[in-house]
Amino acid sequence: MVRVLTAGHVNWDVTLRVDRLPEADCEAAIRSQHQSGGGSAGNVATALATLAVDTGLIGSVGDDDNGLLASRELEAAGVTLDGLRVVDGAETAVKYLLVDDDGEVAVLGNDGINEAVTPADLDRERIRTADHVHLTSQRPDTAAAIACTATEAGLTVSFDPGRRLGDRDYTDALAAADIVFANDREIAALLEDEYVGSDFDDRIVAVKYGGDGAEVHTPAGSYVHPGFDVETVDTAGAGDAFAAGFIATLLDRVDTLATLTADSTPELEAESNIERALEFANACGALTASQEGARSAPTRPAVEGFLRTRF
Repeated sequence: MVRVLTAGHVNWDVTLRVDRLPEADCEAAIRSQHQSGGGSAGNVATALATLAVDTGLIGSVGDDDNGLLASRELEAAGVTLDGLRVVDGAETAVKYLLVDDDGEVAVLGNDGINEAVTPADLDRERIRTADHVHLTSQRPDTAAAIACTATEAGLTVSFDPGRRLGDRDYTDALAAADIVFANDREIAALLEDEYVGSDFDDRIVAVKYGGDGAEVHTPAGSYVHPGFDVETVDTAGAGDAFAAGFIATLLDRVDTLATLTADSTPELEAESNIERALEFANACGALTASQEGARSAPTRPAVEGFLRTRF
């Protein structure tokens, strides 16, 4: 039985390190090329497995070489692939990540077959046996079906809808989420600049600011962490590592989510757990950004060692 099920995109990433992100009618020089698995669901699953959390995946790839490589990489990381659908004759989604000398990322890509999982394809019993479900960008109807199944079974749900938030109606999935992850641009679009005192004030909202840290809003109050100063190499996957670190820390403290999303006044211990989760998540994001590739999330001992050097 897995503790966390992640659901959403599984891609194959081609990372091109360039001297600068090109503008229209301009040219950039490619410094190096690197290939690895990608997609937010795959990234979070890999990061959780690296943090020693039993993790499974719901997603889809093609039966091409890229799909085989993506599947093997996930399996090697320790992710359970019972929910990964391999579609005959289809191409796996490929994303081209342009990374400049400051570590900033621009993305090009084709969707391929990374949204082949429909509500009819879901193994509902498998969802019910997890402890937590983490949703990423995917078909809105599938995200809603997974969230509904999880909440009916008493599971906690987190959701990071990602860059395409403005193009898709995730109302049902968001309504079921106990935790919402988004960066500052996404959260402004989602909540029209009002995430305190909004319809989301009965859950945890984690707002990511990249190298400037993050803040978390809960029914008990708000918490801010400035992040960590590291030499940025590649920010791809850093937000996914943040989400994995946050989820893993709260799972270690099993009553925190239930306490903070309840109508009763949260206990001091639960608030302390949120602060710990925020610190740990920022460390995961910073360490990932200091390495090349979206699948460079750190181990738990590496994060603990990093935190010891910062205080």
